Amino acid sequence: MPQSSPALFDEVCQYVRQSSLLASVSAVLEWDERTKMPAAGAEHRADQTTLLSGMIHQRWTDEAFVAKVSELAAGPLVEGVDGETAVTIRRLKRLVDKKTKLPRSLVEELARTAVLGQSAWEQARRENNFAHFQPWLAKTFELKGQQAEALGYKQSPYDALLDDYEPEELTANVGRVLADLREQLVGLVAAIRASGRQPDRSLLSRNYPIDVQESFGKEAAAAGGFDFTRGRLDVTAHPFCTTLGPHDCRITTRYDEHFFNAAFFGILHEAGHGIYEQGLPPDRFGMPLGEAISLGIHESQSRMWENLVGRSRAFWQHFYPTAQKRFRAALGGTSLDAFYFAINDVRPSLIRVEADEATYNLHILIRFEMEQALLSGDLSAADAPAAWNDKYRQYLGIAPDRDAEGVLQDVHWSAGLVGYFPTYTLGNLYAAQFFATADQELGGLHAQFARGEFQPLRDWLREKIHRHGQHYSAAELVKQVTGRELSSTPLLAQLRAKYGEIYGI
Repeated sequence: MPQSSPALFDEVCQYVRQSSLLASVSAVLEWDERTKMPAAGAEHRADQTTLLSGMIHQRWTDEAFVAKVSELAAGPLVEGVDGETAVTIRRLKRLVDKKTKLPRSLVEELARTAVLGQSAWEQARRENNFAHFQPWLAKTFELKGQQAEALGYKQSPYDALLDDYEPEELTANVGRVLADLREQLVGLVAAIRASGRQPDRSLLSRNYPIDVQESFGKEAAAAGGFDFTRGRLDVTAHPFCTTLGPHDCRITTRYDEHFFNAAFFGILHEAGHGIYEQGLPPDRFGMPLGEAISLGIHESQSRMWENLVGRSRAFWQHFYPTAQKRFRAALGGTSLDAFYFAINDVRPSLIRVEADEATYNLHILIRFEMEQALLSGDLSAADAPAAWNDKYRQYLGIAPDRDAEGVLQDVHWSAGLVGYFPTYTLGNLYAAQFFATADQELGGLHAQFARGEFQPLRDWLREKIHRHGQHYSAAELVKQVTGRELSSTPLLAQLRAKYGEIYGI
């Protein structure tokens, strides 16, 4: 006897939640791999991750389960309905359709390669030895090419990989966005250089004890709304955020005793991700309405707390007296103006995560172009370091002396995260547009920051963005929250206003 649609829906949801529990176990292993696992444990961890990935994939592609999702998608709970149940079914159907196109053997090989590739990358980066990572880079892009062909695509193989992070987005659209931003920012950067103003960046390279950096960073993250009773901060080679359960969000950073920016703004960035994760409905964990919409929206939250909040003058009007007390030897005799100028210095740089807001998107453009070339075969893994250096000369006028500061600096390719990088630029655009709307609706955010009031923004983001999960697409959410489609205007206006004041242009 056929089940009623509500009963079938409940059965499907229970099954999905169980699959999500397995995925959360896998996330624990990944977190441990990147924070605590000894290097010699990589081979066994690869076996564990491969097994779990195959099991999870098998559950999602189980014929009986797929048939039930298809039945729901064609039934009365979806037709002409826009409620939570309908959205959940549509999202599950889309996810199942993608997963059933991928053979289990490919999923397992991708998982295994990601673990061993990251282990090789960490050693290669540490030893500045690209040759050690080269075969893993080649294998990763070979497998990603197979993934793209299995999934299918509208225009470019890269579309299939980009869709994993920014659903329904196209390579051509992202390319136009990046090209437009590049053209718009060229004049701004040129004007900044012509101003002749330069901060004293040496103050950021004074002695900043790591234990004090950690406590100060945690204080700032907590002020922004990251709940440390439901999360924690650890050390890793490349900062990341991961959620292991509805009340277990892990953020990471890396410390440099002689460079303030690296850890502090890394903590704020990852805390922004974590605040989003902690704002998702915990009772929907593992279901579409308990998951983030897209990586672009996710990055909008991290980039907002890192830059629009954390690099604002108002933020430091509140926090700088505390920073001076904590880092008395480094900052005791340094003015707020000098410090604010130093953390907002604009100049071409080698390291993406330390780049200023005006040049940051050029770092993304380089990676975006290289990913497409590596995927298509126009660029070989062996030639990646030289291509990287050439592009840095072309777009930023500088090039690294060491591959550890060049092609080896990011974890993404070793982890198989091909298609991820463009979401950083989309995140910058989303962040500026959301922030401008929040500023208007909340009656002036900077005045609130100067008083140490960050909760109004956190609560606004939770109400407008976090609590919806995947109820809306990224494009729908932006229009609903801001009243218009995504535009580069708010970002460019924010950058021109900020740097116009700092550099007198």
